[in-house]
Amino acid sequence: MTETAARIKVVFIGGLGRSGTTLLERLLGQLPGALPLGEVAHLWERDVRDDESCACGCAFSACEFWQRVGRAAFGGWEQLDVDRVLQLQATVDRTRHIPALAARTLKPAQRELVDEYVDHYRRVYAAAAADARASVVIDSSKHASLAYALRWNPAIDLKVLHVVRDARGVAYSWTKQVRRPEAHRDQEMTRYSPARAAMLWNAQNAAFSLLRRRGVPVRRVRYERLISDPRGVVARLARWAEIPVSADGLRYIGEDYADLGPSHSAAGNPLRFTVGRIPLRHDDAWTEAMPVGRRRLVSTLTRPLLGRYGYLSDEPSDGPAALDVVPHQQSDPDHVKAESPQ
Repeated sequence: MTETAARIKVVFIGGLGRSGTTLLERLLGQLPGALPLGEVAHLWERDVRDDESCACGCAFSACEFWQRVGRAAFGGWEQLDVDRVLQLQATVDRTRHIPALAARTLKPAQRELVDEYVDHYRRVYAAAAADARASVVIDSSKHASLAYALRWNPAIDLKVLHVVRDARGVAYSWTKQVRRPEAHRDQEMTRYSPARAAMLWNAQNAAFSLLRRRGVPVRRVRYERLISDPRGVVARLARWAEIPVSADGLRYIGEDYADLGPSHSAAGNPLRFTVGRIPLRHDDAWTEAMPVGRRRLVSTLTRPLLGRYGYLSDEPSDGPAALDVVPHQQSDPDHVKAESPQ
C-alpha cells in the first residue's frame, strides 16, 4: 500500500456552535462509507474520563463500538493518559494558538507537541474507520484550532466543511437554555451573551478563511441554504468530500425532512441522539424574539463577515447567482432567514 493510499480521509466540520454543524454531520453520516464520530475534541474528557453517553444510548464504557476502537487505537482506553491529552489540548488546541499553527513551519518544540497531540486523533480515526469499514471519517469538532493542528499530520487526508449561519441567529441561539441529556447530572450547554457570541463568530469564521490559504481543501456552506435545499447541498458536498453518493442513496432526505438512523457520535449537540424523521424547516424566531438593541449590537460587531457571506443584501458582491455551496474566495448569494439548529 502506498503512503497516499494509507492516509485516513477525514472530513472536519467546522464553524461556531449553533450553526448547524451537527445537522450536517447527521445528514452526511447517513451515506454509505461515511462514519460520523461527533465532536472528537470532547471524546477525551466527556467520554473516556466522565463516561457520558454515546449517541447509541449506551454509556461510553458500555458501547461496544467505542470499546473496540479503544482497544485498536491504544490497547484499551485504560491505557490512555487522559490527563496528558487534556494537557496537550490546552497547550496546542486553542484559538490563540492559530497564528502559530498557521505558520509554514513550526518550531521544533512546538512541532513535537502538535505531533503528539494529533497522533491521538489519527489513532482514533484509523481504528474507527477500520472497525466500521468506512472510507471517510466525519469529525464535527468545529474548532478551527483543531483543524489547523490536524493539517500537520501527513497520515490524515484532511478536508474541511466550514458551516456559517447568520450571526444574529447564532447569537440568539446561544442565549437559550439547552439541557445536555448525555451528562450524568442535570447540566446545561454553555450560554453566551450576544456580544460574546458575536466575537466568537468572527474569530472562528475568519480562521477558517485563512486555513484554505494554507493548502487545506475548505468548502463553505451556509446553514440556511442547507435547509432550503438539503438533498442538493448534501449531494454536492458528498461528491466534494469523496463520499460515494447516488440518487437512490439520498432518499432519506425529503424536501422538508430527513430520516436519521442510529450513530455512535461521541459528543455534540443533543440532535445526535435523535433517530427517525426530523423536520427541516426555517426557524426565524430570532427576527421577532431578539431584542432590537441586541440584534443591532451583533450586526455591528459582525458586519464585515455578514456582508462577505451575503447576509446584508439579497445581491452578492461576487460569484454566480445560483451557487449554493462555495469555496472561500467567493460569496454565497442566497439570503434566507436562519433557524436555530437546536
